[in-house]
Amino acid sequence: MDKRKTKKIVDVAKMYYLLDFTQSEIAEKMGISRPTVSRLLQLAKSEGIVKIDIMDPSEDSVDFAKQLEQKFGLKKAIIASIPQYEDHIIKNYIGEKAAIYLNEIVKDNDIIGVTWGTTLYHIAIELKQKFVKDVNVIQLKGGVSHSETNTYASEILYLFGKAFNTVPRHLPLPAIVDHVLVKQAMEADRHIQKILDLGKEANIALFTSGPVKDESLLFQLGYFTEEDLEMLQEKAVGDICARFFDINGELCNRNLNDRTLGVSLEDLKTKEYSILCAGGAQKIDGIYGALKGKYANVLITDQYTAQFLLAKD
Repeated sequence: MDKRKTKKIVDVAKMYYLLDFTQSEIAEKMGISRPTVSRLLQLAKSEGIVKIDIMDPSEDSVDFAKQLEQKFGLKKAIIASIPQYEDHIIKNYIGEKAAIYLNEIVKDNDIIGVTWGTTLYHIAIELKQKFVKDVNVIQLKGGVSHSETNTYASEILYLFGKAFNTVPRHLPLPAIVDHVLVKQAMEADRHIQKILDLGKEANIALFTSGPVKDESLLFQLGYFTEEDLEMLQEKAVGDICARFFDINGELCNRNLNDRTLGVSLEDLKTKEYSILCAGGAQKIDGIYGALKGKYANVLITDQYTAQFLLAKD
């Protein structure tokens, strides 16, 4: 092929693929017909001047999921392919994946335990109605606080109840109280005890891992003393249901744990489906600690967080 023709093909290819000109605009600019432009673009591909690679993120996602299942001994890992590594985008995509997965696994007579927070809210709004019988939806941790910050607990329970044709059970308590005796008194109430027992019996538990950050929702609810905060920031990497653990999944503070109401970390290990839904740079250590502690047997995350978890030792 002579140099003039090669140059024309390269010029057309650059305008089309790099500068986003339409074929009509290229034809007008170069003084040639539109069919000639089309033919030159075909030649650019057939002669190897232009090579097109299509990156299918779903292929990586399947591979990442298998590697995560193997590394952490998971029943299942689900990877959401996100366009940007930003928290609100991650929650949207994880919410969609989690809602689809729940729709697949929920069956008659299941007990579904849910927590609260923005991640769970994104899951709740994505749920589609499934016609199942005798399903119970239970709140796994208390959400009452002195703060006006919205935990989305009521909205989440309502949407889960609507999706699975049931009246959800609220846990009308704070997540953490000041004294163990206060917790014991609350748990002695037979109505509260019934909800707590259902939470333990739940075969499906759905939760996230929160980061140990001042801006984290749990830290805005006024539960912690200065001493609590100091200890958590020194040792903890995350929490599940307001129960804090370190990078190896070990419980951080027995005293704080003894003042926490709701499902325990040990309870989560016994679930048929213990589903951790989380992603993002601030949550990597928390997710890793939760998986090392074996508190989840299903993980729903994004492809970037998956890569970090696989690289982490």
